[in-house]
Amino acid sequence: MFKIWINALRVIPRVTKEEWNSYDLISRWLIATRAAVFVMTAIAAGIGGLLSYRDGNFSWQIFVLSFFGLILAHATNNLLNDFVDFNKGVDKDNYYRAQYGPHPLENGFMSKGKFIVFIVVTGLLALFAGLMITYQVGLQTLWVLIPGLFFLLFYTWPLKYFGLGEISVVLVWGPLMIGGTYFVVSGGQWSNWVALVSLVYAFGPTTVLLGKHTDKLQEDKSKGIKTLPVIIGEKASRYTVIGLWILQYALVIYLVLTAQLGPAILLVLISVPKFIKESKVIAKKRPEKAPEGELGQGWPLYLVHRAFVFNRSFGMLFLLGLIIDVVIYKLI
Repeated sequence: MFKIWINALRVIPRVTKEEWNSYDLISRWLIATRAAVFVMTAIAAGIGGLLSYRDGNFSWQIFVLSFFGLILAHATNNLLNDFVDFNKGVDKDNYYRAQYGPHPLENGFMSKGKFIVFIVVTGLLALFAGLMITYQVGLQTLWVLIPGLFFLLFYTWPLKYFGLGEISVVLVWGPLMIGGTYFVVSGGQWSNWVALVSLVYAFGPTTVLLGKHTDKLQEDKSKGIKTLPVIIGEKASRYTVIGLWILQYALVIYLVLTAQLGPAILLVLISVPKFIKESKVIAKKRPEKAPEGELGQGWPLYLVHRAFVFNRSFGMLFLLGLIIDVVIYKLI
């Protein structure tokens, strides 16, 4: 059981209906919510908490509520995404989503009724965490709770369908997740500096979404889903990913040179070899069929996999650098 949980948190597993039926409730929930991507949200929450602690305003209770509330909100959004696209007929005919991992509705693993229960329970738990934070911090929490609720409910439609999905991710994983965590954990304090720092990480999850939408550009285009890659084209999308990675490094260097953060965050430079490796792949046109070897693993995940691998490396190094920076800052 625990092995299945760990695997679902590490990768998006491919399972048969027989395997699904043998799994416990938590395993099914982890697979249905695509829990492997929760690491992006966990890092964002961690960054927000660290920045709050650095400034001397930190509540462990609020941080824990915020951490799990954000993960549950992310899970709810993933479930809603699958539910809406399934109802709109997007996921039919072996669509991209059903190829890279089990789609509980499209694959017939769950009835719509049971899937709705997953959505409602997960969403209510996320909302409960938000309301508990609001009760303890105050009504100013609504400044981040309401926008978060908006993006949760309307990302799948209409935002994603009109090229606004990527912009939404910048806002959600940056000012809303990192800035919002800082805001509530520090008791309602806001800082434009935190919003700037949040962009260093926010561009990472944005490249993951760009990679995913570029991977399925043709499928989305044929179904009338105007994601950003559909609008600007494959080549521009691929180079936008590389450009955002470069911008992440540039922001880190700027924050150090202006003494807004200490040199410890330059640990992210350890990821430069991975940046070079993944950029060489993304700079080339996406192949029409799975290549041999490592690059073909997980097909049709291709560009998104490269973006996810780099984001995980950069994000963890940034988080580690912040931890060291905070320790040094507190000692001085």
